[in-house]
Amino acid sequence: MTAGDRPGAASPRAAVPTWLVTGAQSGAREAAIAAHLQPGLATTVILEGLTDGNSPLADLADGPDAPPAFQVLRIAPGCLHCSGNLVLRVTLNRVLRHAPARLYISLATASHLDQLRSWLSEAPYGSLLALQADIAA
Repeated sequence: MTAGDRPGAASPRAAVPTWLVTGAQSGAREAAIAAHLQPGLATTVILEGLTDGNSPLADLADGPDAPPAFQVLRIAPGCLHCSGNLVLRVTLNRVLRHAPARLYISLATASHLDQLRSWLSEAPYGSLLALQADIAA
């Protein structure tokens, strides 16, 4: 009998579908994410940097039609790969405790997108995230 066969044992969680979103302007990235959202699914969005004053996600999160468990988190601007991933790692660990149905990570630049994708594919995130095709805004 394995741990998964025992009564009351936690079953493994499905990996969270995750999209990396790139684009030079935060408003365009947020609009691309807003267009990609599916109603009724708990969704978390991690945004790199500050809004440019045009935040469709903030409007959506505060509106009457806000999706359930819709969370928008902002992290300090700067290359998430070059910064040693510390800020992203802490944020991801917090987000994944609540297992959203979908996750979007918005990046200000695609310069190290391949390295970041590779890092997210390795342990421990490789089994927790199901990386999808990138979204370019």
